[in-house]
Amino acid sequence: MAHASIVKQLPALRRYARALLGSQPAGDGAVRETLQALIDGKVALDGGISSRVALYRAFHRVWNRKVPGGPPDLNADLRLQAMDLSSRVAFLLTAMEGFSYTEAASILAVRIDEVEAQVIAAQRDIDRQTATRVLIIEDEWVIALDLRSLVNELGHEVVGVAPTHSKAVELAEAGDFGLVLADIQLADGSSGVEAVHDILGTYNVPVIFITAFPDRLLTGERPEPTYLITKPFLSETVKATIAQALFFHEAKRAPSAVRIA
Repeated sequence: MAHASIVKQLPALRRYARALLGSQPAGDGAVRETLQALIDGKVALDGGISSRVALYRAFHRVWNRKVPGGPPDLNADLRLQAMDLSSRVAFLLTAMEGFSYTEAASILAVRIDEVEAQVIAAQRDIDRQTATRVLIIEDEWVIALDLRSLVNELGHEVVGVAPTHSKAVELAEAGDFGLVLADIQLADGSSGVEAVHDILGTYNVPVIFITAFPDRLLTGERPEPTYLITKPFLSETVKATIAQALFFHEAKRAPSAVRIA
């Protein structure tokens, strides 16, 4: 399998691993271990399938061998322990990464009906998730309306939509929110990343970034977002990422910050 085709898939794999494990260090570490295992010949890329499916399959082989019962990042509290890891994995692969049930079954080495059952179970967990209030930082109003609708469908409430850095900080001053959805580049030239940085200086909330150019952020060369959605996005991708971000935030309850040079 061509080296170039694997390199092309690495940004998406890093995004997936970070969402799965709840942080950039844990996700990037798991990807590095996968690449090292490929170099050392401890795991191979299967032929006869797409390079993307083969790489994700290799990732899961390495990850499962390292921690048979689930990664150490996932033992924070009773709620976290109670949630079925296999369901979250299947849901992230299909809803966030866009794999078909057949591809997800190939990656996880399970039957297709098992993947379907796991996705249904994950959706039930999402339905039971505690509602929160969401601050949206987005200058494109059509996208903002889509996000508002998706957030409301999940049972959450939108506290406001900010099209600029200054408006985002102003809305955040009320402090009554538990999640931020932020565009990277705003129309007036201000930065959603800088707005989030200022907000996280005071408030400890999870953040999901939205961008049309994920490759510009997912370089692995500097601190990057844990949760990243690519424009144009699917509704299931947004729902999966929100669920995962809230899931880990409730479990860890530790101060965090997002800094992108």
